[in-house]
Amino acid sequence: MKKILLINGPNLNLLGTREPEIYGRTTLSEIEATVSEQAEKLGMAIKPYQSNHEGGIIDFIQAECDDAYGIIINPGAFTHYSYAIRDCLAGAGLPVVEVHISNLHKREKWRNRSVISEICAGMINGMGVTGYLLALEYFKDK
Repeated sequence: MKKILLINGPNLNLLGTREPEIYGRTTLSEIEATVSEQAEKLGMAIKPYQSNHEGGIIDFIQAECDDAYGIIINPGAFTHYSYAIRDCLAGAGLPVVEVHISNLHKREKWRNRSVISEICAGMINGMGVTGYLLALEYFKDK
């Protein structure tokens, strides 16, 4: 069974209550449950992880990448400056899909740039929580 790492970065543990006008009311646990259900239907499994700490995300990727098929990541604010996470993802040697609930290009100018996207197979941006399911579809066909 294909194992997909589902990684969420800082403040995404607050989904459902944090700025619902931007991020909606769906909680992170609801997203993980929905993605897990869909993964099972597609013959895959997810291993979810969330951290507000850059090193925690790096440690998780390093510990789990050897028996994973791919990575879905919403790096949160790390999107814009974490070369350490970018390098870790590149070094994992797995296909990566970057997901963002909001449309980064409709927000503050500093959010327009991702240091991670250049090493990703693709980025899903602004599709709400559906973006996670769309990322999973990528791995179904891979």
